[in-house]
Amino acid sequence: MATPYETLGVPKNASADEIKKAYRKLAREHHPDASGGDEARFKEIQGAYDLLSDPEKREAYDTFGSTNGRPAGFDFGGGGGAGPQFADFDLSDLFGGIFGGAGRQRGAMPERGADVEAHTTLSFEAALNGAEVRVPVELETACRTCGGTGAEPGTAPTVCPQCGGRGVTSDSHGLFALSHPCPRCRGNGTIVEHPCTTCRGSGHERATKNFNVKIRPGIKDNARIRVGGKGEPGRNGGPAGDLYVVVHVQPSPLYTRRGDDLIVDVPVRYADATLGASIDVPTPEGPISLKVPAGSQPGKLLKVKGRGAPRPKGGKGDLLARVKLSVPEKVTKQERELLEQLRKVSS
Repeated sequence: MATPYETLGVPKNASADEIKKAYRKLAREHHPDASGGDEARFKEIQGAYDLLSDPEKREAYDTFGSTNGRPAGFDFGGGGGAGPQFADFDLSDLFGGIFGGAGRQRGAMPERGADVEAHTTLSFEAALNGAEVRVPVELETACRTCGGTGAEPGTAPTVCPQCGGRGVTSDSHGLFALSHPCPRCRGNGTIVEHPCTTCRGSGHERATKNFNVKIRPGIKDNARIRVGGKGEPGRNGGPAGDLYVVVHVQPSPLYTRRGDDLIVDVPVRYADATLGASIDVPTPEGPISLKVPAGSQPGKLLKVKGRGAPRPKGGKGDLLARVKLSVPEKVTKQERELLEQLRKVSS
């Protein structure tokens, strides 16, 4: 059988504070009311602490090692034993991080609010240049009628008579007591005798809030922007969730986007494509003159550096001018004669 020191995992020369610290840690892990708790292990831990936390019992154990053939303080009944003397403790003290204060139930621990998703649509030009948009979001808010109390105006919640406002009730199981959410107030510690007619006693309602969201230049279609703390409100003092704005970018009648590059079709006459020429090419900052090399084929991409979409980390992509052969629907008499001569020469 393990010694009390081995049970708590402390050396024989451990101080009273070290013993208490080890006990509290193990009790949190193994208490039957905790997730994954072990009743038998908890009894053993409690018995060890009962012995080692009492200076007289500890001295006797250190001197004699046992009483009546059994480790002192470790008689769990049977053979007429009286069972261990469990140290008094409050679940609110032992499980402060779980119950969140004086006897409150697990459900009353702080809870983070849910994340919310909203959508907005931008023109192609606004996406390139950046914008600030107003995004409406439906969220849970305090009831405008009762101010969040859940009680009809002129009345107020009252302390739950069953749990006395603690939010939990305890059931004795001999050596220890298990705490449960109060069935009367459902762990709130208060009851609403006259519920608000607007929120039906919940204290909450849905309302639309508007948020101004900045969108960086060059954002892409279906990108998500996180706005911290603007989601659903938290519960019991917990933090709010986040707002995620999905950006939809309308297509451009002029440009096609490929990553951070922009592709634009530029009509080039047969003679200019054959002999080479300078043509005007549209860019987001305005038209520029671009040289078309002689012999350029339809579909050829002519790069203009730094005239594409803004990049997240600075700089811009490129503009790619795609050569598109321009064929006139009608020609003059002189143009026809020249084309006829060219056809004869080329045949």
